Amino acid sequence: MSETRTMVAPGVETPAKRRHLGARTVTSIVLIVGTIIALIPFWAIFVGTFHDGNMLVRYGLNLGIDFTQANFDNWVMLFTNSGSYFTWFFNSLMLTAAQVVFTLLVSSFVAYGFAMYEFRFKTTLFILVIVLMTIPFEMLMLPLYVQTNNMNLSDSYAAVLLPFLAQATTIFFFRQYLLGVPREILEAGRIDGVTEFGIFFRLVLPVMTPAMAAMAILNGMASWNNFLWPLLVLRTPEKYTLPIGLNTLLTPYGNNYELLIVGAFFSIFPIMILFFAFQRFFIAGMTAGAVKG
Repeated sequence: MSETRTMVAPGVETPAKRRHLGARTVTSIVLIVGTIIALIPFWAIFVGTFHDGNMLVRYGLNLGIDFTQANFDNWVMLFTNSGSYFTWFFNSLMLTAAQVVFTLLVSSFVAYGFAMYEFRFKTTLFILVIVLMTIPFEMLMLPLYVQTNNMNLSDSYAAVLLPFLAQATTIFFFRQYLLGVPREILEAGRIDGVTEFGIFFRLVLPVMTPAMAAMAILNGMASWNNFLWPLLVLRTPEKYTLPIGLNTLLTPYGNNYELLIVGAFFSIFPIMILFFAFQRFFIAGMTAGAVKG
């Protein structure tokens, strides 16, 4: 019994094609609307940079520019008379770069051990990592603060960096990603006489590029925006990070809204640059880390 097949000429719309086109159109509209909603706060901050502090206090942030009142005085003040703003900015930049590099290195080492080696209490230790992910940082601040004081690390950048070097979320993500890496890579490296550290750095680490990029963005954002912990351990104004420094602009004796608003807007750019630098790896890394295991 012969089958009868309906041939569709190229370019002819079928119900399936129309449904597919309709779904893509709806998806595009939803994404465009979501993007516009997400950009509204950035636009409001950008508009606020052209208004003086009195106008911001009186009318708040809005989406329309009053060209009769708008000026570039806030931008001129930022680059000419901003006090310690750029000191805070570069402190945050340095701490974020160090935090990302060392957190990725330490967390990837731990995750590599969980994924590629067998040892006693491996499952128990990994369960503890998962449990640690569920504990709010606010519950750990007091013992961490006492510990840093006992170690004489107060008012130092080491106190800001050390508690976050082994991030439970980053360890979990890397471990899930590494479960998809064939163990034959390790055996091949050992046969060729490569050391265990050589296997990690020369064979495994290049495979982890998408995961590293994804976690670099997430850890970079967390470090750049970190406010509470640096506020507890840093006491010298010259060591303040940008979030702490911007917070000092609001005092009971006077508020410098002009510098606050333009400084807050300018602080967005490092994270934007970080994201655009690694965005081509971001989706691949997040997807692979989510489905491995």
